[in-house]
Amino acid sequence: MDYQEIQSVLETIYHRCEKGQISLSNEQKEIIESVLIETLTESPGDLPNEENPLDELTPDQREALLEFIVEQGQSPWKARILNDWLQGRNSGKVQFLRQEYGPQWLNRVQPYHVAQYLENSDRAQEVALKVGDRIEVSNLIWEWVQDAAPENQDWYPCTVVSFSEGEYKGHRYQNCIIRFDNGAEWEIPGVYQWNRYYWRLAQTG
Repeated sequence: MDYQEIQSVLETIYHRCEKGQISLSNEQKEIIESVLIETLTESPGDLPNEENPLDELTPDQREALLEFIVEQGQSPWKARILNDWLQGRNSGKVQFLRQEYGPQWLNRVQPYHVAQYLENSDRAQEVALKVGDRIEVSNLIWEWVQDAAPENQDWYPCTVVSFSEGEYKGHRYQNCIIRFDNGAEWEIPGVYQWNRYYWRLAQTG
């Protein structure tokens, strides 16, 4: 199965989920995409590898990719790149990925790989949250919003309730339980890592 066919399958999955009123988060979409590509393509080079694929980029290339990921923070960034490739569009500052690395390399990149670089960079704008803090969470963390324009992003106030740690392939990440004003609770996985751009400190004044 080639990437055009995989993209068609992905679009069918997303359409049926929307038709059934089952919203997929951006993270869920990236996982589905990654599994399909890994399962339905011949990728002998994609065996589990603890090394970070971003280490293989030059510093300038890595900087360009991280900038792109931050800019695309409201939508699945890998899907955006793959769509460009499938439709023959230029990917701008990350066009080098198609020319020098290709889709198999892109498939190896997982959220925790990106987090390793972003969480220690100035971009991360890290804030050490604590129980009781008031924050605002974007609807993009749990909904698929087709139009990612800023004006279509909604923010909801909530309170930090608790924290927990997770681990995947030796990489640790932090989860955070939040409680909305209506009493509903939600877990933010990778609160300082891949979901950092979907929450902010509550606006005051």
